[in-house]
Amino acid sequence: MNPIAISRWLARQVADLEFGPPTACVYNPLVYARRSHEAYLRHYARPGVTALLIGMNPGPWGMAQTGVPFGEVALVREFLGIEEPVGQPPVLHPKRPIEGFACTRSEVSGRRLWGWARDRYGTARRFSNTFLISNYCPLVFMEASGRNRTPDKLPAAEREPLFAACDEALRRLVAWSRPRQVIGVGAFATARAAAALGADGPAIGTVLHPSPASPAANRGWAKQAEQQLSGLGIRLPRSKRGGTRPTRSSA
Repeated sequence: MNPIAISRWLARQVADLEFGPPTACVYNPLVYARRSHEAYLRHYARPGVTALLIGMNPGPWGMAQTGVPFGEVALVREFLGIEEPVGQPPVLHPKRPIEGFACTRSEVSGRRLWGWARDRYGTARRFSNTFLISNYCPLVFMEASGRNRTPDKLPAAEREPLFAACDEALRRLVAWSRPRQVIGVGAFATARAAAALGADGPAIGTVLHPSPASPAANRGWAKQAEQQLSGLGIRLPRSKRGGTRPTRSSA
């Protein structure tokens, strides 16, 4: 099963799950931002990568807008060369509009991660020869106030069927991409990768999450992440800051 088929399978599996208060609204960008999400997979997912980087779930100003994991709008457009029409979720939270590529807010986590990829590798194609980025959970959860609610905060009755589907999707993605390592971006993703893949899967590592909510990440995330990646045996190229941008795709 290829990544696009896995994405569509996961979207179907989570479509009918129900989430109660304090979750007030749920977005699934695998559905309403499918065109840009699948353009990302079509252009940049490939088997035999060195490492599969796994995040937690979409951020409200990143993947929720663009459909790309950690997908800060400007970097998806300019570095990945992707800009596709984005639809709307069935229920829209008034404080969390979906503006797609017209969104002017910047997702700090995505700016840090994809900005590092650009500065270190120069082109998205070169980066994708080594890394594939995905998210463990495809859903965005919001409380009535608009506050982001992370999957680990869900009650067990809601969490277990969600995690069962996400675990299986991760196993399928690993089977297709055949990474030498699976690296969780943050503790949650690392723990879920270990639970889903078990001892028979590829080696599992971790890097610091680039969230601005992390005091450590605010003290130079890229340098710390590179030290952790080097500790996992991943050789990094010399910086390619200022490298040529890829031709924009309208796939």
